Amino acid sequence: MAGEFKRGDRVEWKFGRGRAVGVVRKKLTTRTEVGGQVVAASKDDPRYLVETEKSRKQAAKRPGVLKKIK
Repeated sequence: MAGEFKRGDRVEWKFGRGRAVGVVRKKLTTRTEVGGQVVAASKDDPRYLVETEKSRKQAAKRPGVLKKIK
């Protein structure tokens, strides 16, 4: 479900054979480095910085892979 997310939204996404759950920290609209990887985010192709609940690691995800949960 592609869409707009805001800081604090709880989301899930596919991860390996299961699902990961985390919280949106911010919307990325410029080229950024996250976890040693360069993320080619832009205003036309944004990414969301999410932090997993389990490990507290951060990752940049496209809006199309995220699903908002309660």
